Amino acid sequence: MSTRVARRSLAVGLPLALLGTVIASGTATGAQDRHQRPERTARVTGTAVLGDVPLAGFSNGLLPGTVTDDRGVRLGGIGSDICPAGRRGEFWTVTDRGPNGQIKVDGKKRRTFPVPGFDPAIVKVRVSGKRVEVLRAIPITTRSEAAVTGLPNQPGRDEAPYTYDAKTPLGYDPNGLDTEGIVRAADGSFWLVDEYGPSLVHVSARGRVLARYVPEGLGLAGADYPVVEALPGVLLRRKINRGFEGLALLPGGDLVLAVQSPLSLPDQDAGETSRNVRLLRFSTKKRAVTAEYAYRFDAVDVVDPGEDDTSELKISSVVALGRHELLVEERTDKAARLHRVTLPHGSGILGSAWDDPTTSPSYEELTDPSASGVPVLRKSLVVDLGKVAGVPGKIEGVAVTGRDTLVLINDNDFGMTDGAEAFDANGRLVDSGIETSVTELKLARPLHG
Repeated sequence: MSTRVARRSLAVGLPLALLGTVIASGTATGAQDRHQRPERTARVTGTAVLGDVPLAGFSNGLLPGTVTDDRGVRLGGIGSDICPAGRRGEFWTVTDRGPNGQIKVDGKKRRTFPVPGFDPAIVKVRVSGKRVEVLRAIPITTRSEAAVTGLPNQPGRDEAPYTYDAKTPLGYDPNGLDTEGIVRAADGSFWLVDEYGPSLVHVSARGRVLARYVPEGLGLAGADYPVVEALPGVLLRRKINRGFEGLALLPGGDLVLAVQSPLSLPDQDAGETSRNVRLLRFSTKKRAVTAEYAYRFDAVDVVDPGEDDTSELKISSVVALGRHELLVEERTDKAARLHRVTLPHGSGILGSAWDDPTTSPSYEELTDPSASGVPVLRKSLVVDLGKVAGVPGKIEGVAVTGRDTLVLINDNDFGMTDGAEAFDANGRLVDSGIETSVTELKLARPLHG
Protein backbone atom coordinates (compact mmCIF):
# COMPACT_ATOMS: atom_id res chain seq x y z
CA MET A 1 0.00 0.00 0.00
CA SER A 2 2.80 2.42 0.81
CA THR A 3 4.31 1.87 -2.66
CA ARG A 4 1.00 2.80 -4.33
CA VAL A 5 0.69 5.98 -2.28
CA ALA A 6 4.25 7.03 -3.11
CA ARG A 7 3.88 6.74 -6.86
CA ARG A 8 0.45 8.39 -6.85
CA SER A 9 1.95 11.50 -5.24
CA LEU A 10 4.51 11.71 -8.04
CA ALA A 11 1.73 11.75 -10.65
CA VAL A 12 0.16 15.00 -9.46
CA GLY A 13 0.66 17.86 -11.90
CA LEU A 14 2.17 15.80 -14.72
CA PRO A 15 1.01 16.23 -18.34
CA LEU A 16 -1.77 13.92 -19.57
CA ALA A 17 0.59 11.79 -21.68
CA LEU A 18 2.76 11.11 -18.63
CA LEU A 19 -0.18 10.61 -16.31
CA GLY A 20 -1.34 7.77 -18.52
CA THR A 21 1.89 5.84 -18.22
CA VAL A 22 1.51 2.49 -16.60
CA ILE A 23 3.59 1.53 -13.64
CA ALA A 24 4.25 -2.20 -13.96
CA SER A 25 2.82 -4.23 -11.11
CA GLY A 26 3.81 -7.70 -12.37
CA THR A 27 2.50 -9.64 -14.48
CA ALA A 28 -21.34 -28.90 -19.60
CA THR A 29 -22.99 -26.12 -21.79
CA GLY A 30 -26.32 -24.57 -22.88
CA ALA A 31 -28.70 -26.69 -24.90
CA GLN A 32 -27.97 -24.85 -28.15
CA ASP A 33 -24.17 -25.19 -27.86
CA ARG A 34 -23.97 -28.27 -30.06
CA HIS A 35 -20.51 -27.79 -31.51
CA GLN A 36 -18.61 -28.02 -28.25
CA ARG A 37 -15.05 -29.35 -28.53
CA PRO A 38 -12.63 -30.24 -25.77
CA GLU A 39 -10.79 -27.08 -24.80
CA ARG A 40 -7.11 -26.72 -25.50
CA THR A 41 -5.07 -24.32 -23.44
CA ALA A 42 -5.04 -20.61 -24.24
CA ARG A 43 -2.36 -18.52 -22.56
CA VAL A 44 -1.70 -14.95 -21.51
CA THR A 45 1.21 -13.46 -23.46
CA GLY A 46 1.27 -10.00 -21.93
CA THR A 47 -0.25 -7.78 -19.26
CA ALA A 48 -0.13 -4.01 -18.99
CA VAL A 49 -1.54 -1.81 -16.25
CA LEU A 50 -2.86 1.74 -16.28
CA GLY A 51 -0.98 4.08 -13.97
CA ASP A 52 -2.42 6.38 -11.33
CA VAL A 53 -4.10 9.45 -12.79
CA PRO A 54 -5.99 11.85 -10.49
CA LEU A 55 -9.57 11.98 -11.74
CA ALA A 56 -10.01 15.72 -11.21
CA GLY A 57 -6.94 16.51 -13.30
CA PHE A 58 -8.10 14.19 -16.06
CA SER A 59 -11.67 15.51 -16.14
CA ASN A 60 -10.86 19.19 -15.81
CA GLY A 61 -8.21 18.85 -18.50
CA LEU A 62 -11.02 17.87 -20.89
CA LEU A 63 -13.82 20.13 -19.60
CA PRO A 64 -12.53 22.72 -17.11
CA GLY A 65 -14.49 23.02 -13.88
CA THR A 66 -16.47 19.79 -14.14
CA VAL A 67 -14.91 18.16 -11.04
CA THR A 68 -14.31 20.23 -7.92
CA ASP A 69 -13.35 17.31 -5.66
CA ASP A 70 -12.48 13.81 -6.87
CA ARG A 71 -12.33 12.47 -3.27
CA GLY A 72 -9.04 10.74 -4.06
CA VAL A 73 -10.50 8.72 -6.94
CA ARG A 74 -8.17 8.03 -9.86
CA LEU A 75 -8.91 7.44 -13.50
CA GLY A 76 -10.33 3.97 -14.05
CA GLY A 77 -13.43 2.43 -15.50
CA ILE A 78 -12.04 2.69 -19.04
CA GLY A 79 -12.53 -1.05 -19.40
CA SER A 80 -16.18 -0.82 -20.41
CA ASP A 81 -15.06 -1.84 -23.91
CA ILE A 82 -12.05 -1.85 -26.23
CA CYS A 83 -11.59 -1.80 -29.99
CA PRO A 84 -8.49 -1.54 -32.22
CA ALA A 85 -7.50 2.00 -33.19
CA GLY A 86 -5.54 1.12 -36.33
CA ARG A 87 -1.93 1.05 -35.23
CA ARG A 88 -0.51 -1.99 -33.48
CA GLY A 89 -0.98 -1.78 -29.72
CA GLU A 90 -3.36 1.19 -29.89
CA PHE A 91 -7.01 0.95 -28.85
CA TRP A 92 -10.12 3.01 -28.28
CA THR A 93 -11.73 2.47 -24.89
CA VAL A 94 -14.67 4.10 -23.12
CA THR A 95 -15.47 4.85 -19.50
CA ASP A 96 -18.80 4.06 -17.94
CA ARG A 97 -20.84 6.64 -15.98
CA GLY A 98 -18.05 7.18 -13.49
CA PRO A 99 -17.38 6.23 -9.87
CA ASN A 100 -20.50 4.87 -8.21
CA GLY A 101 -21.41 2.49 -5.43
CA GLN A 102 -24.16 1.35 -3.11
CA ILE A 103 -24.72 2.00 0.58
CA LYS A 104 -27.58 0.64 2.66
CA VAL A 105 -29.64 3.20 4.55
CA ASP A 106 -32.51 1.93 6.71
CA GLY A 107 -32.18 -1.47 5.01
CA LYS A 108 -32.46 -0.08 1.45
CA LYS A 109 -29.62 0.37 -1.03
CA ARG A 110 -28.87 3.85 -2.31
CA ARG A 111 -26.80 4.52 -5.43
CA THR A 112 -23.93 6.91 -4.73
CA PHE A 113 -22.06 9.19 -7.15
CA PRO A 114 -19.00 10.50 -5.26
CA VAL A 115 -17.83 12.55 -8.26
CA PRO A 116 -21.14 13.72 -9.78
CA GLY A 117 -19.46 16.12 -12.20
CA PHE A 118 -17.56 13.33 -13.94
CA ASP A 119 -18.16 13.25 -17.69
CA PRO A 120 -17.92 9.91 -19.55
CA ALA A 121 -15.06 9.92 -22.03
CA ILE A 122 -13.63 8.05 -24.99
CA VAL A 123 -10.00 7.24 -24.22
CA LYS A 124 -7.35 6.21 -26.74
CA VAL A 125 -4.56 4.14 -25.22
CA ARG A 126 -1.31 2.53 -26.29
CA VAL A 127 -0.09 -0.74 -24.83
CA SER A 128 3.69 -0.72 -24.60
CA GLY A 129 5.22 -3.65 -22.74
CA LYS A 130 3.83 -3.57 -19.22
CA ARG A 131 2.62 0.00 -19.56
CA VAL A 132 -0.60 1.54 -20.82
CA GLU A 133 -0.35 5.14 -21.97
CA VAL A 134 -3.25 7.51 -22.47
CA LEU A 135 -2.70 9.03 -25.90
CA ARG A 136 -5.90 11.04 -26.19
CA ALA A 137 -9.18 11.56 -24.38
CA ILE A 138 -12.42 12.86 -25.86
CA PRO A 139 -15.19 14.12 -23.53
CA ILE A 140 -18.73 13.13 -24.48
CA THR A 141 -20.77 16.31 -24.74
CA THR A 142 -24.22 17.64 -25.53
CA ARG A 143 -25.20 19.75 -28.54
CA SER A 144 -24.01 22.86 -26.68
CA GLU A 145 -20.73 21.07 -25.79
CA ALA A 146 -21.54 20.70 -22.11
CA ALA A 147 -20.80 17.51 -20.20
CA VAL A 148 -23.42 14.79 -20.59
CA THR A 149 -22.50 13.53 -17.05
CA GLY A 150 -23.08 9.98 -15.87
CA LEU A 151 -26.10 10.77 -13.70
CA PRO A 152 -29.40 8.86 -14.08
CA ASN A 153 -32.05 10.26 -16.44
CA GLN A 154 -35.52 9.76 -15.00
CA PRO A 155 -37.05 9.44 -11.51
CA GLY A 156 -39.08 6.29 -11.10
CA ARG A 157 -37.20 4.52 -13.87
CA ASP A 158 -33.58 4.91 -12.81
CA GLU A 159 -32.05 4.67 -9.37
CA ALA A 160 -32.10 7.88 -7.35
CA PRO A 161 -28.57 9.39 -7.17
CA TYR A 162 -26.94 10.35 -3.86
CA THR A 163 -23.68 11.89 -2.66
CA TYR A 164 -20.71 9.69 -1.69
CA ASP A 165 -22.09 9.03 1.81
CA ALA A 166 -25.65 8.28 0.60
CA LYS A 167 -27.01 11.11 2.75
CA THR A 168 -27.85 13.86 0.23
CA PRO A 169 -29.93 13.40 -2.95
CA LEU A 170 -28.47 14.58 -6.24
CA GLY A 171 -30.40 15.76 -9.26
CA TYR A 172 -31.29 13.64 -12.28
CA ASP A 173 -29.86 14.56 -15.68
CA PRO A 174 -31.74 13.75 -18.92
CA ASN A 175 -28.40 14.10 -20.75
CA GLY A 176 -26.71 11.50 -18.55
CA LEU A 177 -25.20 8.39 -20.13
CA ASP A 178 -23.94 5.14 -18.67
CA THR A 179 -21.73 4.37 -21.66
CA GLU A 180 -20.49 0.85 -22.33
CA GLY A 181 -19.68 -0.65 -25.78
CA ILE A 182 -17.70 1.34 -28.36
CA VAL A 183 -16.94 1.00 -32.08
CA ARG A 184 -15.51 3.53 -34.52
CA ALA A 185 -17.17 4.07 -37.90
CA ALA A 186 -15.33 4.59 -41.17
CA ASP A 187 -16.09 8.33 -41.07
CA GLY A 188 -14.33 8.72 -37.71
CA SER A 189 -17.49 9.01 -35.62
CA PHE A 190 -18.20 6.65 -32.74
CA TRP A 191 -21.14 4.46 -31.79
CA LEU A 192 -21.69 3.73 -28.11
CA VAL A 193 -24.32 1.87 -26.13
CA ASP A 194 -25.82 2.98 -22.84
CA GLU A 195 -27.42 1.15 -19.94
CA TYR A 196 -29.92 3.79 -18.81
CA GLY A 197 -32.28 3.94 -21.81
CA PRO A 198 -31.12 1.47 -22.87
CA SER A 199 -29.85 3.39 -25.86
CA LEU A 200 -27.58 3.48 -28.88
CA VAL A 201 -25.62 6.72 -29.08
CA HIS A 202 -23.98 8.21 -32.17
CA VAL A 203 -21.11 10.52 -31.28
CA SER A 204 -19.01 12.76 -33.53
CA ALA A 205 -15.24 12.37 -33.78
CA ARG A 206 -14.99 15.26 -31.29
CA GLY A 207 -17.36 13.62 -28.80
CA ARG A 208 -20.58 15.56 -29.43
CA VAL A 209 -23.75 13.45 -29.26
CA LEU A 210 -25.34 13.46 -32.71
CA ALA A 211 -28.31 11.27 -31.79
CA ARG A 212 -29.47 8.96 -29.04
CA TYR A 213 -31.71 6.07 -30.13
CA VAL A 214 -34.01 4.87 -27.35
CA PRO A 215 -36.97 2.46 -26.95
CA GLU A 216 -40.39 3.52 -28.17
CA GLY A 217 -42.36 5.05 -25.31
CA LEU A 218 -39.38 6.09 -23.17
CA GLY A 219 -40.51 9.71 -23.17
CA LEU A 220 -37.14 11.20 -22.31
CA ALA A 221 -37.55 14.98 -22.22
CA GLY A 222 -35.06 17.79 -21.69
CA ALA A 223 -31.97 16.32 -23.32
CA ASP A 224 -29.65 18.74 -25.14
CA TYR A 225 -29.26 16.48 -28.17
CA PRO A 226 -31.66 14.64 -30.53
CA VAL A 227 -33.49 11.71 -28.91
CA VAL A 228 -35.08 9.26 -31.37
CA GLU A 229 -37.49 6.51 -30.27
CA ALA A 230 -36.33 3.88 -32.75
CA LEU A 231 -35.83 0.75 -30.62
CA PRO A 232 -38.44 -1.87 -29.64
CA GLY A 233 -40.59 -0.75 -26.72
CA VAL A 234 -40.14 -4.09 -24.96
CA LEU A 235 -36.66 -2.87 -23.97
CA LEU A 236 -38.33 -0.54 -21.48
CA ARG A 237 -38.49 -3.65 -19.30
CA ARG A 238 -34.71 -3.81 -18.95
CA LYS A 239 -33.36 -4.57 -15.51
CA ILE A 240 -31.99 -1.49 -13.68
CA ASN A 241 -28.29 -1.03 -14.54
CA ARG A 242 -28.49 -3.87 -17.05
CA GLY A 243 -29.30 -2.16 -20.34
CA PHE A 244 -27.05 -2.45 -23.41
CA GLU A 245 -23.44 -3.39 -22.74
CA GLY A 246 -22.05 -5.15 -25.83
CA LEU A 247 -21.68 -3.53 -29.27
CA ALA A 248 -20.23 -4.91 -32.51
CA LEU A 249 -19.69 -3.30 -35.92
CA LEU A 250 -20.29 -5.75 -38.78
CA PRO A 251 -18.22 -5.38 -41.99
CA GLY A 252 -21.28 -4.16 -43.92
CA GLY A 253 -21.85 -1.29 -41.47
CA ASP A 254 -24.66 -2.76 -39.37
CA LEU A 255 -24.38 -2.80 -35.58
CA VAL A 256 -25.23 -5.60 -33.14
CA LEU A 257 -26.32 -4.50 -29.66
CA ALA A 258 -26.49 -6.89 -26.71
CA VAL A 259 -28.80 -6.44 -23.73
CA GLN A 260 -26.67 -7.27 -20.71
CA SER A 261 -29.27 -9.33 -18.85
CA PRO A 262 -32.74 -10.84 -19.38
CA LEU A 263 -35.61 -8.34 -19.37
CA SER A 264 -37.90 -8.20 -16.36
CA LEU A 265 -40.80 -9.92 -18.09
CA PRO A 266 -43.36 -10.30 -16.76
CA ASP A 267 -41.68 -9.17 -13.53
CA GLN A 268 -38.35 -8.81 -11.77
CA ASP A 269 -38.36 -12.35 -10.39
CA ALA A 270 -38.71 -13.82 -13.88
CA GLY A 271 -35.79 -11.75 -15.15
CA GLU A 272 -33.57 -12.72 -12.21
CA THR A 273 -33.95 -16.44 -12.90
CA SER A 274 -33.99 -16.32 -16.71
CA ARG A 275 -31.13 -17.34 -19.03
CA ASN A 276 -32.74 -15.81 -22.15
CA VAL A 277 -31.33 -12.53 -23.45
CA ARG A 278 -31.74 -10.46 -26.62
CA LEU A 279 -29.40 -9.09 -29.28
CA LEU A 280 -30.52 -6.44 -31.79
CA ARG A 281 -29.28 -5.62 -35.27
CA PHE A 282 -29.34 -1.93 -36.16
CA SER A 283 -28.92 -0.54 -39.66
CA THR A 284 -26.83 2.64 -39.59
CA LYS A 285 -28.13 3.45 -43.07
CA LYS A 286 -31.84 3.05 -42.24
CA ARG A 287 -31.39 4.22 -38.63
CA ALA A 288 -33.66 1.36 -37.60
CA VAL A 289 -33.60 -2.07 -35.96
CA THR A 290 -33.78 -4.76 -38.64
CA ALA A 291 -33.51 -7.93 -36.54
CA GLU A 292 -33.77 -9.19 -32.98
CA TYR A 293 -32.03 -12.40 -31.96
CA ALA A 294 -32.72 -14.79 -29.10
CA TYR A 295 -29.64 -15.86 -27.16
CA ARG A 296 -29.50 -18.29 -24.24
CA PHE A 297 -26.85 -18.27 -21.52
CA ASP A 298 -25.12 -21.41 -20.35
CA ALA A 299 -26.01 -22.41 -16.79
CA VAL A 300 -24.38 -20.08 -14.27
CA ASP A 301 -22.31 -22.86 -12.67
CA VAL A 302 -20.92 -23.72 -16.12
CA VAL A 303 -19.79 -20.14 -16.72
CA ASP A 304 -18.58 -19.77 -13.13
CA PRO A 305 -18.31 -22.99 -11.07
CA GLY A 306 -18.24 -20.94 -7.87
CA GLU A 307 -21.57 -19.18 -8.55
CA ASP A 308 -25.15 -20.40 -8.11
CA ASP A 309 -27.06 -17.14 -8.71
CA THR A 310 -28.37 -17.03 -12.30
CA SER A 311 -28.87 -13.25 -12.07
CA GLU A 312 -25.08 -12.84 -12.05
CA LEU A 313 -24.90 -13.85 -15.73
CA LYS A 314 -24.23 -10.99 -18.16
CA ILE A 315 -23.22 -10.31 -21.75
CA SER A 316 -20.49 -7.68 -21.65
CA SER A 317 -18.84 -7.83 -25.06
CA VAL A 318 -19.77 -8.74 -28.63
CA VAL A 319 -17.20 -8.57 -31.43
CA ALA A 320 -17.67 -9.10 -35.16
CA LEU A 321 -15.73 -12.03 -36.64
CA GLY A 322 -17.21 -11.51 -40.10
CA ARG A 323 -20.43 -10.46 -41.81
CA HIS A 324 -22.45 -13.16 -40.08
CA GLU A 325 -20.35 -14.22 -37.07
CA LEU A 326 -19.85 -12.80 -33.60
CA LEU A 327 -17.72 -13.47 -30.57
CA VAL A 328 -20.01 -13.22 -27.53
CA GLU A 329 -18.82 -12.99 -23.94
CA GLU A 330 -20.89 -14.57 -21.17
CA ARG A 331 -19.60 -13.67 -17.72
CA THR A 332 -20.02 -13.19 -14.02
CA ASP A 333 -17.72 -10.79 -12.15
CA LYS A 334 -15.22 -13.62 -11.59
CA ALA A 335 -15.31 -15.76 -14.75
CA ALA A 336 -16.11 -15.52 -18.45
CA ARG A 337 -16.51 -17.66 -21.57
CA LEU A 338 -16.30 -16.58 -25.21
CA HIS A 339 -18.56 -18.19 -27.81
CA ARG A 340 -18.65 -18.02 -31.59
CA VAL A 341 -22.19 -17.23 -32.78
CA THR A 342 -23.61 -17.29 -36.30
CA LEU A 343 -26.23 -14.68 -37.20
CA PRO A 344 -29.04 -16.08 -39.38
CA HIS A 345 -30.82 -14.30 -42.20
CA GLY A 346 -34.16 -12.69 -41.43
CA SER A 347 -35.52 -10.52 -38.64
CA GLY A 348 -35.59 -13.19 -35.92
CA ILE A 349 -38.11 -12.43 -33.18
CA LEU A 350 -38.41 -8.73 -34.06
CA GLY A 351 -42.06 -7.65 -34.01
CA SER A 352 -43.23 -11.12 -32.93
CA ALA A 353 -45.30 -12.06 -29.89
CA TRP A 354 -42.06 -12.20 -27.91
CA ASP A 355 -41.81 -8.42 -28.27
CA ASP A 356 -45.26 -8.03 -26.71
CA PRO A 357 -45.00 -7.58 -22.91
CA THR A 358 -48.43 -9.19 -22.48
CA THR A 359 -47.36 -12.53 -24.02
CA SER A 360 -47.58 -15.31 -21.45
CA PRO A 361 -45.36 -17.08 -20.80
CA SER A 362 -42.83 -14.48 -21.87
CA TYR A 363 -39.68 -15.34 -23.79
CA GLU A 364 -37.75 -14.73 -20.56
CA GLU A 365 -39.82 -17.36 -18.76
CA LEU A 366 -39.15 -20.16 -21.24
CA THR A 367 -36.89 -22.95 -19.94
CA ASP A 368 -36.51 -24.34 -23.47
CA PRO A 369 -37.09 -21.51 -25.97
CA SER A 370 -36.39 -23.70 -28.99
CA ALA A 371 -39.20 -26.07 -28.01
CA SER A 372 -41.56 -23.07 -28.09
CA GLY A 373 -40.54 -22.15 -31.60
CA VAL A 374 -38.01 -19.46 -30.68
CA PRO A 375 -35.03 -19.47 -33.09
CA VAL A 376 -32.23 -19.42 -30.54
CA LEU A 377 -28.76 -18.53 -31.84
CA ARG A 378 -26.37 -21.45 -32.19
CA LYS A 379 -23.04 -21.06 -30.43
CA SER A 380 -19.75 -22.89 -29.91
CA LEU A 381 -17.20 -22.35 -27.17
CA VAL A 382 -13.97 -20.59 -28.19
CA VAL A 383 -12.30 -20.21 -24.80
CA ASP A 384 -13.14 -20.42 -21.11
CA LEU A 385 -11.29 -17.43 -19.65
CA GLY A 386 -11.89 -18.70 -16.15
CA LYS A 387 -9.47 -21.54 -16.90
CA VAL A 388 -6.68 -19.32 -18.25
CA ALA A 389 -4.09 -18.29 -15.67
CA GLY A 390 -3.46 -14.54 -15.49
CA VAL A 391 -6.84 -13.32 -16.76
CA PRO A 392 -8.33 -10.81 -14.27
CA GLY A 393 -11.95 -10.73 -13.16
CA LYS A 394 -14.71 -8.55 -14.58
CA ILE A 395 -13.58 -8.60 -18.21
CA GLU A 396 -15.90 -6.20 -20.05
CA GLY A 397 -14.01 -5.52 -23.28
CA VAL A 398 -12.67 -7.91 -25.92
CA ALA A 399 -10.84 -7.03 -29.13
CA VAL A 400 -9.67 -9.36 -31.91
CA THR A 401 -6.09 -8.50 -32.88
CA GLY A 402 -5.09 -11.48 -35.05
CA ARG A 403 -6.00 -14.95 -36.33
CA ASP A 404 -5.52 -16.42 -32.87
CA THR A 405 -4.98 -13.41 -30.59
CA LEU A 406 -7.28 -11.33 -28.42
CA VAL A 407 -6.89 -8.32 -26.16
CA LEU A 408 -9.00 -8.15 -22.99
CA ILE A 409 -9.69 -5.22 -20.68
CA ASN A 410 -11.28 -5.28 -17.23
CA ASP A 411 -13.47 -2.76 -15.43
CA ASN A 412 -11.82 -1.82 -12.14
CA ASP A 413 -14.81 0.34 -11.03
CA PHE A 414 -12.46 3.30 -10.41
CA GLY A 415 -11.08 1.42 -7.41
CA MET A 416 -14.44 1.65 -5.62
CA THR A 417 -16.25 -0.89 -3.51
CA ASP A 418 -19.78 -0.90 -2.12
CA GLY A 419 -20.62 0.03 1.45
CA ALA A 420 -19.93 3.00 3.71
CA GLU A 421 -16.35 1.76 4.20
CA ALA A 422 -15.52 2.74 0.59
CA PHE A 423 -14.53 6.17 1.97
CA ASP A 424 -12.62 7.10 5.09
CA ALA A 425 -13.68 9.56 7.79
CA ASN A 426 -12.44 12.45 5.64
CA GLY A 427 -14.47 11.38 2.63
CA ARG A 428 -11.43 10.08 0.73
CA LEU A 429 -11.53 6.88 -1.28
CA VAL A 430 -10.25 3.68 0.29
CA ASP A 431 -8.92 2.17 -2.94
CA SER A 432 -9.77 -1.46 -3.71
CA GLY A 433 -6.29 -2.00 -5.18
CA ILE A 434 -7.77 -3.42 -8.40
CA GLU A 435 -5.99 -2.00 -11.45
CA THR A 436 -7.18 -1.44 -15.01
CA SER A 437 -5.37 -4.15 -16.96
CA VAL A 438 -4.99 -4.85 -20.67
CA THR A 439 -4.31 -8.56 -21.21
CA GLU A 440 -3.04 -10.15 -24.42
CA LEU A 441 -4.26 -13.69 -25.06
CA LYS A 442 -3.01 -16.37 -27.45
CA LEU A 443 -5.75 -18.84 -28.36
CA ALA A 444 -5.20 -22.56 -28.85
CA ARG A 445 -6.62 -22.43 -32.39
CA PRO A 446 -7.32 -19.73 -35.00
CA LEU A 447 -10.63 -17.90 -34.84
CA HIS A 448 -11.10 -18.47 -38.59
CA GLY A 449 -10.58 -21.69 -40.47
